[in-house]
Amino acid sequence: MSVLVGKKAPVFKAQAVINGEEIVENFSLEQYLGKKHVVFFFYPKDFTFVCPTELHAFQAALPEFEKRNVAVVACSTDTEQSHWGWLQLPKDKGGIQGITYPIVADTTKTISINYGVLAGEYEYNEDGEMTSSGPMIAYRGLFLIDKNGVVQHQIVNNFPLGRSVEEALRMVDALQYFEEKGEVCPANWKKGEEGLKATHDGVASYLATH
Repeated sequence: MSVLVGKKAPVFKAQAVINGEEIVENFSLEQYLGKKHVVFFFYPKDFTFVCPTELHAFQAALPEFEKRNVAVVACSTDTEQSHWGWLQLPKDKGGIQGITYPIVADTTKTISINYGVLAGEYEYNEDGEMTSSGPMIAYRGLFLIDKNGVVQHQIVNNFPLGRSVEEALRMVDALQYFEEKGEVCPANWKKGEEGLKATHDGVASYLATH
């Protein structure tokens, strides 16, 4: 696993399904640079059990993210055709019909590798043939990326552990509060509460570059 906090988010271009129905080529997070914060999250597989609860939860909270000028983007190692098929299946049948934010198809697994969330790895056997170990799908990683393309927050959960969308929103609020006020957010800080004034060199450095 790699820690990307404080570093530029890895760039990529890949196929994705947008607006719940349209397959596009060369989708990239770079379109949001200078414009929006991004919550970029990985999930293991289409047509599973925990994953749709997370995707629907992010969709339900999408108006809150949009109010904060935050783009939500999902990604798994399934194909764009698999994403599209799952999007056509109603929620009561285990589908994700109604999801409108982009879902990226990491079919080469390079996005998951670069973000450090791929469960498994490639290796060569004694005959020089490339093999893989592990399921070769993405853990439940989530990355909060600022308008400069820098990762400010990340979490990675194992497959059985669904994430908290409320916590993702809280982290967005904390980052935006810091960017606006220059004050840091203590434990369990929530929007509307006061922050703490900070003099740490890292804070000054962040403010100088944003």
